[in-house]
Amino acid sequence: MVQGVVGLGLNLVAAPLLVLLDPALVPVPMLLVAALLSGLTMIRERGHADWRGVGWALAGRTPGTAIGVLAVVALPERWFGLVVGLSVLVCVGLSVIAWRPRPTPRSLLVAGLASGVTGTAASIGGPPVAIVYQHSDAPQVRATLGAYFAIGSVVSLGALALAGEVGGAELVAAAWLAPFLLGGYLVSGPARKLLDANRLRPALLTVSAGGALLLVVRALV
Repeated sequence: MVQGVVGLGLNLVAAPLLVLLDPALVPVPMLLVAALLSGLTMIRERGHADWRGVGWALAGRTPGTAIGVLAVVALPERWFGLVVGLSVLVCVGLSVIAWRPRPTPRSLLVAGLASGVTGTAASIGGPPVAIVYQHSDAPQVRATLGAYFAIGSVVSLGALALAGEVGGAELVAAAWLAPFLLGGYLVSGPARKLLDANRLRPALLTVSAGGALLLVVRALV
């Protein structure tokens, strides 16, 4: 429901709970339902996606993913998460004070790069791209993030499938999760109206800050 209304937040809300319930539910089953939700969001908001921006962000995501893999290998996870979390909090703070990022090719390449790094190494890749689009119309934000997440999830699933990580057990787990995801998606339809009148930006920044705080807490606990 959160991601259907705001445009991001599935990993922030669901991933920690699923890890506690059963670590096998993450990352493959989570990615499968995330791809489904992102695709549904993109279809519902069709006509509003900034496809040019999606292309630039995905262009940055590819090298960012490679950097994220290297970071996982070279750096302790807790310290990397701390750096990422604090960086996002700084960006949110600047946005609240005066910074007005725009979805230009340069900013989207940088955001895609950061998203690839944080998504690969810390499982939270949405905030960098969301912050760039914070001043856009709500339908465009949801449609663009939906397209970006859908394509990114499919790419990640393809890589995991080549590594032999996608099998029958993961598909069954995703099937068990799907009804709850669809329920939240249906509820998010009418709930979108609550954020369409200049309320989406605070929601985006709040969700982004929440993900950053989660990374900081993980690192310090």
